[in-house]
Amino acid sequence: MICGKISEMLRRQKKHISFHTPGHKRAGADITELSYSDNLFSPHGVIKEAEEEIAEKLGSDRTFFLTDGSTSGVHAMLYALKEKGIERIALSPFSHPSVKGGCRLLGLGCEFFPARMRAGIPQQPSREEIGTALERADALLLTSPDYYGFFPELAFAKELCARENKPFVIDGAHGSHLHFGEHYAGNYADMWADGAHKSLPAFTQGAAVSAKTSAWSDLLGEGVRLFHTTSPSYPILASVENAFLFPRNEKIEAAAIRFKSDTGAVKNEDWSKLLYYYGNDAEKAQSYFESRGVYPEFNDGNYLMFYLSPCTKESDLKRLGKLLKKYPARCQKSGERILQKECGKFDRVKYLPLFEAVGRVCAEEAGIFPPSLPVVTRGELITQEAAARLERAVHVFGLKDGKIAVYTERK
Repeated sequence: MICGKISEMLRRQKKHISFHTPGHKRAGADITELSYSDNLFSPHGVIKEAEEEIAEKLGSDRTFFLTDGSTSGVHAMLYALKEKGIERIALSPFSHPSVKGGCRLLGLGCEFFPARMRAGIPQQPSREEIGTALERADALLLTSPDYYGFFPELAFAKELCARENKPFVIDGAHGSHLHFGEHYAGNYADMWADGAHKSLPAFTQGAAVSAKTSAWSDLLGEGVRLFHTTSPSYPILASVENAFLFPRNEKIEAAAIRFKSDTGAVKNEDWSKLLYYYGNDAEKAQSYFESRGVYPEFNDGNYLMFYLSPCTKESDLKRLGKLLKKYPARCQKSGERILQKECGKFDRVKYLPLFEAVGRVCAEEAGIFPPSLPVVTRGELITQEAAARLERAVHVFGLKDGKIAVYTERK
């Protein structure tokens, strides 16, 4: 059993009568800032020691634990950039809502890469696209890996940003399990966020954000204090520390790579993400697996994603494999397209039923959750396909009572 410094502190605590929060009054692991438990806002004891230990493991100058997901870490990174004088950031239109929301909150401009899709999968930017966008921006923000298991050209991006003397930050929320190897965000970025709960054995909302050098650590710390909750969960803090101490499981990594080849999964680059194309049959396929006790990470209307971690059992992979033989994936559609946006500025917004909005200009991005990617973005023409995907999805964002926001007039 992994037992980090915070877990050990919680294990050693004495039974006592609680005249402190939380209101359940059970003096167990779920405590508040007591005399022995340290303070996440100004750590000086066990939390400080745990963060320093994990920072050394991740190769950072400072690592800050988060108990409200990597969203607050993304916002803290954007704050640090803003305080350094950054005004415009080059990023993907398929970035997580926390990235675009943070830019709006802090008044940062966005220089988007082209929104390319191949076989229904959002594409990472090419070298040329990164270079062109960075010419018109002051910093670069990439998602690595993305939600479909692909990496951007990290070494190229690092070299380019160094040459241009522009900061490079990474939303690595789906890549915490990579901290053992070459694709880890911390090997390339000035600052990066880790969603530990996504692919390591941490409780939901357990995350971390790190700065590579002292030049960014103080500003990042200011951002963390601004955006992080003032009531952190000690069980989540302990789970974050323990997650990064969890040993690498090379056996399951190798098994996953073989499994992809044997079952016709999409050829992606991240061992932890098993992706299968079902097209319009995706909802039926999801029901088939779930009715047999196997739940995928997401159904985006085209693909089912089965998400692994170092804790995945080989016996569970075998069970999935048997079901995939009975309900195999389809062949991927070919072809690439660039999502088009209408030029000009618009005014006046109203909400329309999805299929009435086809052909109109979207006023607020909407998509499927998870993976929290937009099916249609602000300024983009709403297609019949996009409306159908949103109509079929169980969990969506950006809609209001099943209706989508559209512009009605140009300014």
